[in-house]
Amino acid sequence: MVGASSSTADSGVNPPMDYGGGCVIDPANRSVTIDSLRSRCTLQQQNSIFANAARGAVPMGVKNGWVTSPATTRAIAPAFWIGKTFYTGQDGGYVLNRLTGAGFEGLRANVYSGPAITDGAPTWALDYLPPVAQIYDEIREITPGVWFGYSWQRDTAPPTLMLTFALA
Repeated sequence: MVGASSSTADSGVNPPMDYGGGCVIDPANRSVTIDSLRSRCTLQQQNSIFANAARGAVPMGVKNGWVTSPATTRAIAPAFWIGKTFYTGQDGGYVLNRLTGAGFEGLRANVYSGPAITDGAPTWALDYLPPVAQIYDEIREITPGVWFGYSWQRDTAPPTLMLTFALA
């Protein structure tokens, strides 16, 4: 990692984090962060970004979504998935995925704080109900208003990473 993560003393805003190769997480610029996650960050860099993030605030309301890896899924995902709508309060609630370009809501998951599969640290768990109960997502707020996460297939031992995604 090239940049530092401490807050600047005069503004209280964290400076951009440069993970190298154009992968920049900028707390002051959501567009730069989303573009980096979608086009410039490797999976290894995404893993570092997730590991360096605290759980953060729970998302609330409509959030646009982008698959960030793998590339094959990233290319076709917009035809099937465009984000999530969170019906949450401070401690969680539930979420519905926004499906197809029309944004139909479906595939409900309960939202609560729990340990991440990757490191056991706090994360927002998106615990899906049937018919997709084998899917489990976990997200962290990596900058204000931007969440990054993993989608796992949990009916395997250990759980299998299916894809990574960003929400804003």
